[in-house]
Amino acid sequence: MPTITCIEDLRALAEKRVPRMFYDYADSGSWTEGTYRANSSDFAPIQFRQRVAVNMENRSLATQMVGVDTKMPVAIAPTGLTGMQHADGEMLAAMAAKKFGIPFTLSTMSICSIEDIAAHTQAPFWFQLYMMRDRDAMVRMIERARAARCSALVLTLDLQVIGQRHKDLKNGLSAPPRPTLRNILNLLTKPRWCLGMAGTRRHTFGNLVGHVKGVSDMSSLAAWTNEQFDPRLSWADVEWVKKQWGGKLILKGIMDVEDARLAAQSGADAIIVSNHGGRQLDGAESSIHALPRIVAAVGDQIEVHMDSGIRSGQDVLKAWALGARGTYIGRAFLYGLGAMGEAGVTKALEIIHKELDVSMAFCGHTQIQSVGRDILVPGSFKL
Repeated sequence: MPTITCIEDLRALAEKRVPRMFYDYADSGSWTEGTYRANSSDFAPIQFRQRVAVNMENRSLATQMVGVDTKMPVAIAPTGLTGMQHADGEMLAAMAAKKFGIPFTLSTMSICSIEDIAAHTQAPFWFQLYMMRDRDAMVRMIERARAARCSALVLTLDLQVIGQRHKDLKNGLSAPPRPTLRNILNLLTKPRWCLGMAGTRRHTFGNLVGHVKGVSDMSSLAAWTNEQFDPRLSWADVEWVKKQWGGKLILKGIMDVEDARLAAQSGADAIIVSNHGGRQLDGAESSIHALPRIVAAVGDQIEVHMDSGIRSGQDVLKAWALGARGTYIGRAFLYGLGAMGEAGVTKALEIIHKELDVSMAFCGHTQIQSVGRDILVPGSFKL
């Protein structure tokens, strides 16, 4: 086992252990992947003010996200096909998050179902929902989330149409993989992954197959999905979801100040500044670039979170300093999961926690709650 010191180490190990189509699914963006790259690279110019001769004892990163206590201002983001990075991947990630003390968010397009997660972790988790044309199916999914004691619903707003990811098309992405010669040859180089998959019955979209009318297998699921993402999504639909759910509601996919103001007026509890990890609109600005303007516009009206591009604890600290009161990691935990299963997710969280803790201390703070924009070098970030 190589020495793991950073998220990049986990990424390199995951690339070796995860079948090509599923590694590429996680580690890719739409079209030129320009926004995907900018999400990470735009953190780099933001500089910290190093402080000295400050008492660095008794540090704490503890905070809350939509009223939920969390060990650090980080939650696991909803990611599709997580159970194809590693057998039972969503369950393993949820268990790692529970033990570490941060929120876990399950995607609608997960391999493990809502019920699987509820049965394998006692901590309330969050559930991410897409707006579908089939409102009856949505109502049933919301009811299942309620029955599973989900403590927040995350409504994704930026998938009315689906961005093209070239790698997925070239790889013939499917779950489970089709038995083509190319796939078989690749799988032969991934014995650890194959052994894990042989030991689980969870090989397809657990939240949909068998739960949605007309969906019984991958073929019917693909046809249903292509028809069901609703391009007519409006703020009236957000209000409908809020009434159906009745609990904490987080709106994901906000990148514009005007949309942020509408979201704040919608009665939601939080927004996530997010461009879907660069997987939708290529050419959009990075999330960290959009964050300060949105915080300035609505940060006193609604809780502002962000995702897309976070690969380190320093990224989390920069986002917090610019006003995010919560962040989400997607690829960072997926790399850990693909590399080493639950232990890899835990390792990713430990890495981010340590980087965040040490960087905060060097900036002269011992409590994350006291950190503000003053820890950043003026002029090193764009508004």
